[in-house]
Amino acid sequence: MNQVSKYLVCLVLALGPLAAVAADKRIEPPERKEGEGPYPQLILRNVTIIEGTLAPPISPVDIVIEGSRIKSIHLPNAVGSSAYSKDAPVVMPGAREIDGKGLYVMPGLIDTHQHIGDNPEYEFKLDLAHGITTIRDPGSGAGLDWILQLKQKSAQNLITAPKIKAYLRFGFYPDASFNLPTTEAAGREWVRMAKKAGADGIKDAGFTPKVIAASMDEMKKQGMRSMIHHRQTMVARWNALDSSRAGVGSIEHWYGIPEALFTDRTVQYFPPDFNYQNEQDRFGEGANLWSQAAAPYSEKWNAVMNEMLKNDTTLSPTYTVYEKYRDYMRARTQEWFADYAFPDAYTNRYSPSTERHGSGLHNWTTKNESDWREQFRIWMIFVNEFKNRGGRVSTGSDEAMLFGFSLIRELELLQEAGFMPLEVIRSGTLSGAEVLGIDNDTGSVEIGKYADLIVLDQNPLESFKFLYGTGAVKLMDDGKVERVGGVKYTIKEGVVYDAHKLLADVKAMVDADKAKTGKKIVAPGRKQ
Repeated sequence: MNQVSKYLVCLVLALGPLAAVAADKRIEPPERKEGEGPYPQLILRNVTIIEGTLAPPISPVDIVIEGSRIKSIHLPNAVGSSAYSKDAPVVMPGAREIDGKGLYVMPGLIDTHQHIGDNPEYEFKLDLAHGITTIRDPGSGAGLDWILQLKQKSAQNLITAPKIKAYLRFGFYPDASFNLPTTEAAGREWVRMAKKAGADGIKDAGFTPKVIAASMDEMKKQGMRSMIHHRQTMVARWNALDSSRAGVGSIEHWYGIPEALFTDRTVQYFPPDFNYQNEQDRFGEGANLWSQAAAPYSEKWNAVMNEMLKNDTTLSPTYTVYEKYRDYMRARTQEWFADYAFPDAYTNRYSPSTERHGSGLHNWTTKNESDWREQFRIWMIFVNEFKNRGGRVSTGSDEAMLFGFSLIRELELLQEAGFMPLEVIRSGTLSGAEVLGIDNDTGSVEIGKYADLIVLDQNPLESFKFLYGTGAVKLMDDGKVERVGGVKYTIKEGVVYDAHKLLADVKAMVDADKAKTGKKIVAPGRKQ
């Protein structure tokens, strides 16, 4: 097998089941029936706003939305100077007003790493039900042409969906066919093709240093944004620092960062019988990477971090997709699976397999999980300090088990890493908008921006569990146990969606699938 063939084999294995969704598997989303608006005028009265800018909460505030954008914000009881008007809003005839007393408003969430699969109606309704108003598909594995169609329909509010940024994975073409460029000239030509085809950006840039450097350079010339996943087949030759120096927009996951921090080696330790195609090996040994890197706050650690900060590199850790490796049982027994997960999808994600990417827990041991907990500990130190020094950290769910729910879990994991709640919200909103280049229009609750908002009746700064579709369990003053929280409304460019109705639609889809197939969710290794 020649070197190029080896790269192709490794690429296909790394991409996994979402590398391409066959055209005959795609389920076209129906015409939009959900959501109301946009309105000539929509007023959210007496709400508490969390801007997404690190500003503390402020209330009571009236937010005036005209069409798709925030027209004005009013703070009638303002004490001292304020960026908001003290005058009461002028109400237009026919305006819709929502009594927001006791309600919280924050920016819509941005998932900067979400793979669109074969059932967009299901996926998008889960997104919107969790307040996600923008997503970036990091590779258009379902075909760029199709993703661009979904993007256009969403922009016109023809379907129930968040806004979409469509990136094309290096080597793929609009129809999801694949032919990896292996020369600098071919890499540049492919980038120009991606630009002409309408891609908003590119994921990865090749598998050899010269091709990556040339492709990244061409992206900058074409004004395209970029993101990169450093795979272990290439990372000894091109790591996260190399990508940062080349001007990559965001580094996905954690691959390539520990390698940039090596001091006593140039490649991670691989046991003699290691096989990259065996994902038990891949993820089992991957858990030991951060422990092989320079210690936190050491000279090498500081030098690498400071250079990445100087280059304005963004980190998108996607902790949520790796959490199963540190606690397999917790990951596969989450309570929302019963109502909102298709049995086949659950099986594909949590049953060990040699054929499905991400299902490599073949014989997952206590030591494997212990190694991954240590991996998380050091990784979280790096990401939190990166943020503390002024670095940008965005949120992404990748291929974690369940749309919507997984991004909320990512928020919780950022708080575990040391982010303050306001910092978590900034990562999930404004930071994501910045890395996508849309922060002039969205990502924060500010006058002139799109009305991309979340409305909920619990304070998310108290607990991000209030954002889950299943809410949070709380013991009330009268001794009763209740479910509280869950998003009340998601507003996308002035269109108001009832989050609870969207979740009911999703549950009905899952129930219908179970009735049709006779399948149910069963823990791996157990019978129906």
